[in-house]
Amino acid sequence: MNAPATTPQPVFIPKPNVIEALFGRRKVAIGVIHAMALPGSARYDGAPMREIYDHATAEAQRYRDNGIDGVIVENHGDIPFAKPEEIGHETAAAMAVMTDRVRAAVGGPVGINVLANAPITALAAAKASGADFIRVNQWANAYVANEGFMEGRAGAATRYRAWIGARDVKVFADVHVKHGAHAIVADRPLHEMARDAEFFDADALIVTGQRTGDAADPAELKHFADHSALPLLVGSGVTGENVTGILQHADAVIVASSLKENGQWWHLVDPGRVRAFMEVVARMRG
Repeated sequence: MNAPATTPQPVFIPKPNVIEALFGRRKVAIGVIHAMALPGSARYDGAPMREIYDHATAEAQRYRDNGIDGVIVENHGDIPFAKPEEIGHETAAAMAVMTDRVRAAVGGPVGINVLANAPITALAAAKASGADFIRVNQWANAYVANEGFMEGRAGAATRYRAWIGARDVKVFADVHVKHGAHAIVADRPLHEMARDAEFFDADALIVTGQRTGDAADPAELKHFADHSALPLLVGSGVTGENVTGILQHADAVIVASSLKENGQWWHLVDPGRVRAFMEVVARMRG
Protein backbone atom coordinates (compact mmCIF):
# COMPACT_ATOMS: atom_id res chain seq x y z
CA MET A 1 0.00 0.00 0.00
CA ASN A 2 1.29 3.44 -0.91
CA ALA A 3 2.12 5.78 1.93
CA PRO A 4 -0.20 8.80 2.21
CA ALA A 5 1.00 11.96 0.51
CA THR A 6 2.52 14.50 2.83
CA THR A 7 2.73 18.25 2.50
CA PRO A 8 6.32 19.32 1.71
CA GLN A 9 7.91 20.99 4.71
CA PRO A 10 10.04 24.14 4.48
CA VAL A 11 13.80 23.62 4.35
CA PHE A 12 15.27 26.33 6.54
CA ILE A 13 18.98 27.17 6.54
CA PRO A 14 19.89 29.55 9.37
CA LYS A 15 21.46 32.70 7.95
CA PRO A 16 21.50 36.35 8.94
CA ASN A 17 19.00 38.45 7.02
CA VAL A 18 21.21 39.81 4.23
CA ILE A 19 18.93 42.79 3.53
CA GLU A 20 19.15 43.96 7.12
CA ALA A 21 22.90 43.27 7.19
CA LEU A 22 23.65 45.23 4.00
CA PHE A 23 21.17 48.08 4.30
CA GLY A 24 20.78 48.42 8.07
CA ARG A 25 17.03 47.77 7.88
CA ARG A 26 14.31 45.93 6.03
CA LYS A 27 11.67 47.47 3.74
CA VAL A 28 14.29 48.58 1.24
CA ALA A 29 14.07 49.93 -2.33
CA ILE A 30 16.83 49.11 -4.82
CA GLY A 31 17.11 50.90 -8.16
CA VAL A 32 18.45 49.50 -11.44
CA ILE A 33 21.10 51.15 -13.62
CA HIS A 34 20.92 49.97 -17.21
CA ALA A 35 24.36 50.35 -18.74
CA MET A 36 24.93 51.47 -22.27
CA ALA A 37 26.06 48.63 -24.52
CA LEU A 38 29.57 47.54 -23.56
CA PRO A 39 32.50 46.33 -25.64
CA GLY A 40 32.05 42.66 -26.42
CA SER A 41 28.26 42.84 -26.54
CA ALA A 42 26.07 42.53 -29.60
CA ARG A 43 24.96 46.16 -29.73
CA TYR A 44 28.14 47.95 -28.76
CA ASP A 45 28.30 50.96 -31.08
CA GLY A 46 31.83 52.17 -30.38
CA ALA A 47 30.88 54.69 -27.67
CA PRO A 48 33.91 55.86 -25.67
CA MET A 49 34.23 54.15 -22.30
CA ARG A 50 34.23 57.54 -20.57
CA GLU A 51 30.73 58.19 -21.95
CA ILE A 52 29.52 54.77 -20.80
CA TYR A 53 30.95 55.25 -17.31
CA ASP A 54 29.59 58.80 -17.06
CA HIS A 55 26.10 57.58 -17.99
CA ALA A 56 26.14 54.97 -15.22
CA THR A 57 27.54 57.45 -12.69
CA ALA A 58 24.87 60.02 -13.54
CA GLU A 59 22.20 57.37 -13.03
CA ALA A 60 23.69 56.43 -9.66
CA GLN A 61 23.77 60.06 -8.53
CA ARG A 62 20.14 60.60 -9.51
CA TYR A 63 19.12 57.59 -7.48
CA ARG A 64 21.29 58.64 -4.51
CA ASP A 65 20.13 62.25 -4.48
CA ASN A 66 16.48 61.21 -4.41
CA GLY A 67 16.59 58.67 -1.62
CA ILE A 68 17.10 55.18 -3.10
CA ASP A 69 18.65 52.66 -0.69
CA GLY A 70 20.98 50.95 -3.18
CA VAL A 71 21.39 50.09 -6.86
CA ILE A 72 21.96 47.17 -9.19
CA VAL A 73 24.04 47.60 -12.33
CA GLU A 74 22.70 45.60 -15.29
CA ASN A 75 25.59 43.74 -16.88
CA HIS A 76 23.89 42.00 -19.76
CA GLY A 77 25.98 44.35 -21.85
CA ASP A 78 23.07 45.29 -24.05
CA ILE A 79 19.90 47.36 -23.99
CA PRO A 80 18.18 45.75 -22.28
CA PHE A 81 19.60 42.24 -22.83
CA ALA A 82 22.39 40.42 -24.64
CA LYS A 83 22.92 36.67 -24.79
CA PRO A 84 24.92 35.69 -21.71
CA GLU A 85 27.71 34.02 -23.68
CA GLU A 86 28.56 37.51 -24.96
CA ILE A 87 29.60 38.52 -21.44
CA GLY A 88 33.26 37.97 -22.24
CA HIS A 89 36.48 39.39 -20.89
CA GLU A 90 35.96 42.89 -22.30
CA THR A 91 32.46 43.19 -20.90
CA ALA A 92 33.45 41.78 -17.51
CA ALA A 93 36.40 44.17 -17.20
CA ALA A 94 34.24 47.15 -18.16
CA MET A 95 31.60 46.06 -15.64
CA ALA A 96 34.15 45.85 -12.84
CA VAL A 97 35.40 49.40 -13.52
CA MET A 98 31.88 50.80 -13.97
CA THR A 99 30.55 49.14 -10.82
CA ASP A 100 33.46 50.52 -8.81
CA ARG A 101 32.59 54.03 -10.02
CA VAL A 102 28.89 53.51 -9.30
CA ARG A 103 29.72 52.27 -5.80
CA ALA A 104 31.72 55.43 -5.13
CA ALA A 105 28.90 57.62 -6.48
CA VAL A 106 25.93 56.01 -4.75
CA GLY A 107 27.42 55.51 -1.29
CA GLY A 108 25.13 52.55 -0.52
CA PRO A 109 25.04 48.84 -1.32
CA VAL A 110 25.65 48.01 -4.99
CA GLY A 111 24.99 44.83 -6.92
CA ILE A 112 25.55 43.39 -10.39
CA ASN A 113 22.79 41.76 -12.42
CA VAL A 114 23.50 38.78 -14.68
CA LEU A 115 21.75 35.95 -16.47
CA ALA A 116 22.10 32.43 -15.10
CA ASN A 117 24.70 31.42 -17.69
CA ALA A 118 27.24 33.85 -16.27
CA PRO A 119 27.18 33.96 -12.45
CA ILE A 120 30.90 33.15 -12.25
CA THR A 121 31.74 36.13 -14.43
CA ALA A 122 29.51 38.31 -12.27
CA LEU A 123 31.09 37.05 -9.04
CA ALA A 124 34.56 37.86 -10.36
CA ALA A 125 33.50 41.35 -11.47
CA ALA A 126 31.73 41.93 -8.16
CA LYS A 127 34.76 40.88 -6.11
CA ALA A 128 37.06 43.05 -8.23
CA SER A 129 34.81 46.12 -7.96
CA GLY A 130 33.84 45.85 -4.30
CA ALA A 131 30.17 45.17 -5.12
CA ASP A 132 28.08 43.78 -2.27
CA PHE A 133 25.96 41.26 -4.16
CA ILE A 134 24.99 39.79 -7.49
CA ARG A 135 21.45 39.28 -8.71
CA VAL A 136 21.23 36.12 -10.82
CA ASN A 137 18.24 35.86 -13.12
CA GLN A 138 16.87 32.31 -13.47
CA TRP A 139 19.21 31.03 -10.74
CA ALA A 140 18.58 27.33 -10.12
CA ASN A 141 15.10 26.68 -11.35
CA ALA A 142 14.43 28.30 -14.71
CA TYR A 143 15.02 27.51 -18.33
CA VAL A 144 16.76 30.03 -20.56
CA ALA A 145 15.15 29.83 -23.99
CA ASN A 146 16.82 27.12 -26.12
CA GLU A 147 19.75 26.75 -23.71
CA GLY A 148 18.60 24.15 -21.19
CA PHE A 149 18.52 23.77 -17.45
CA MET A 150 20.80 26.06 -15.48
CA GLU A 151 21.15 24.01 -12.30
CA GLY A 152 24.78 23.11 -13.10
CA ARG A 153 25.72 26.78 -13.35
CA ALA A 154 24.30 27.51 -9.92
CA GLY A 155 26.36 24.72 -8.37
CA ALA A 156 29.51 25.88 -10.19
CA ALA A 157 28.99 29.46 -8.99
CA THR A 158 28.58 28.28 -5.39
CA ARG A 159 31.90 26.44 -5.55
CA TYR A 160 33.62 29.33 -7.30
CA ARG A 161 32.48 31.81 -4.67
CA ALA A 162 34.29 29.73 -2.06
CA TRP A 163 37.38 29.17 -4.21
CA ILE A 164 38.08 32.87 -4.79
CA GLY A 165 37.28 33.90 -1.21
CA ALA A 166 34.17 35.80 -2.24
CA ARG A 167 31.67 34.73 0.40
CA ASP A 168 31.29 38.41 1.21
CA VAL A 169 29.67 38.83 -2.23
CA LYS A 170 26.07 37.83 -1.60
CA VAL A 171 23.85 36.01 -4.09
CA PHE A 172 20.29 37.23 -4.70
CA ALA A 173 18.57 34.43 -6.62
CA ASP A 174 15.54 34.81 -8.87
CA VAL A 175 13.16 32.04 -7.91
CA HIS A 176 10.67 32.54 -10.70
CA VAL A 177 11.02 34.16 -14.10
CA LYS A 178 8.21 34.01 -16.62
CA HIS A 179 7.86 37.20 -18.59
CA GLY A 180 8.77 38.62 -21.97
CA ALA A 181 10.96 37.00 -24.59
CA HIS A 182 14.08 36.48 -22.48
CA ALA A 183 12.93 33.44 -20.52
CA ILE A 184 10.61 30.49 -20.38
CA VAL A 185 10.12 28.44 -17.25
CA ALA A 186 8.59 25.16 -16.19
CA ASP A 187 5.61 25.64 -13.88
CA ARG A 188 7.21 24.16 -10.80
CA PRO A 189 5.73 24.21 -7.29
CA LEU A 190 6.64 27.34 -5.40
CA HIS A 191 8.14 25.44 -2.47
CA GLU A 192 10.58 23.72 -4.87
CA MET A 193 11.82 27.07 -6.10
CA ALA A 194 12.50 28.25 -2.57
CA ARG A 195 14.19 24.94 -1.76
CA ASP A 196 16.48 25.16 -4.80
CA ALA A 197 17.71 28.63 -3.93
CA GLU A 198 18.63 27.48 -0.44
CA PHE A 199 20.24 24.28 -1.76
CA PHE A 200 22.51 26.31 -4.01
CA ASP A 201 23.49 28.59 -1.13
CA ALA A 202 21.73 31.78 -2.20
CA ASP A 203 21.42 34.53 0.39
CA ALA A 204 18.07 36.00 -0.70
CA LEU A 205 15.11 35.11 -2.90
CA ILE A 206 13.92 37.47 -5.64
CA VAL A 207 10.37 36.73 -6.68
CA THR A 208 9.78 37.94 -10.20
CA GLY A 209 7.61 37.28 -13.21
CA GLN A 210 3.97 37.03 -14.16
CA ARG A 211 3.02 34.67 -11.36
CA THR A 212 4.37 36.98 -8.70
CA GLY A 213 5.93 40.41 -9.10
CA ASP A 214 4.07 41.60 -12.19
CA ALA A 215 0.75 40.85 -10.52
CA ALA A 216 2.10 41.33 -6.97
CA ASP A 217 -0.02 38.40 -5.78
CA PRO A 218 0.09 38.55 -1.95
CA ALA A 219 -0.79 34.86 -1.62
CA GLU A 220 2.20 33.76 -3.67
CA LEU A 221 4.54 36.18 -1.94
CA LYS A 222 3.37 34.82 1.41
CA HIS A 223 3.89 31.26 0.14
CA PHE A 224 7.54 31.98 -0.67
CA ALA A 225 8.03 33.70 2.67
CA ASP A 226 6.52 30.72 4.49
CA HIS A 227 8.75 28.21 2.68
CA SER A 228 12.15 29.80 3.15
CA ALA A 229 14.17 31.39 5.91
CA LEU A 230 15.85 33.64 3.35
CA PRO A 231 14.81 37.29 2.94
CA LEU A 232 12.37 37.98 0.14
CA LEU A 233 12.59 40.63 -2.58
CA VAL A 234 10.24 41.40 -5.45
CA GLY A 235 12.00 42.27 -8.69
CA SER A 236 9.35 42.86 -11.30
CA GLY A 237 6.39 45.13 -11.80
CA VAL A 238 6.91 47.27 -8.70
CA THR A 239 5.21 50.68 -8.84
CA GLY A 240 4.25 53.43 -6.43
CA GLU A 241 0.73 52.02 -6.43
CA ASN A 242 1.55 48.44 -5.40
CA VAL A 243 4.77 48.79 -3.37
CA THR A 244 2.91 49.15 -0.06
CA GLY A 245 1.14 45.83 -0.53
CA ILE A 246 4.33 44.11 -1.70
CA LEU A 247 6.40 45.32 1.26
CA GLN A 248 3.85 43.84 3.65
CA HIS A 249 5.35 40.47 2.67
CA ALA A 250 8.79 41.30 1.26
CA ASP A 251 11.98 42.70 2.77
CA ALA A 252 12.85 44.72 -0.33
CA VAL A 253 11.80 45.68 -3.85
CA ILE A 254 13.87 46.12 -6.99
CA VAL A 255 12.41 48.87 -9.14
CA ALA A 256 13.43 49.74 -12.68
CA SER A 257 11.28 50.96 -15.54
CA SER A 258 8.55 52.59 -13.43
CA LEU A 259 11.13 55.14 -12.21
CA LYS A 260 12.62 55.87 -15.64
CA GLU A 261 11.85 58.82 -17.85
CA ASN A 262 8.93 57.77 -20.06
CA GLY A 263 9.13 54.30 -18.54
CA GLN A 264 12.01 53.28 -20.82
CA TRP A 265 14.80 51.27 -19.19
CA TRP A 266 17.61 52.90 -21.17
CA HIS A 267 16.66 56.41 -20.06
CA LEU A 268 17.93 57.98 -16.86
CA VAL A 269 15.68 57.79 -13.84
CA ASP A 270 13.17 60.59 -13.29
CA PRO A 271 14.11 62.35 -10.00
CA GLY A 272 10.51 63.24 -9.23
CA ARG A 273 9.36 59.65 -9.65
CA VAL A 274 12.13 58.38 -7.39
CA ARG A 275 11.26 60.91 -4.67
CA ALA A 276 7.56 60.11 -4.80
CA PHE A 277 8.27 56.37 -4.74
CA MET A 278 10.59 56.64 -1.76
CA GLU A 279 8.00 58.68 0.15
CA VAL A 280 5.66 55.70 -0.14
CA VAL A 281 8.42 53.31 0.99
CA ALA A 282 9.23 55.60 3.93
CA ARG A 283 5.61 55.37 5.12
CA MET A 284 5.91 51.57 5.11
CA ARG A 285 8.95 51.82 7.38
CA GLY A 286 6.92 53.76 9.89
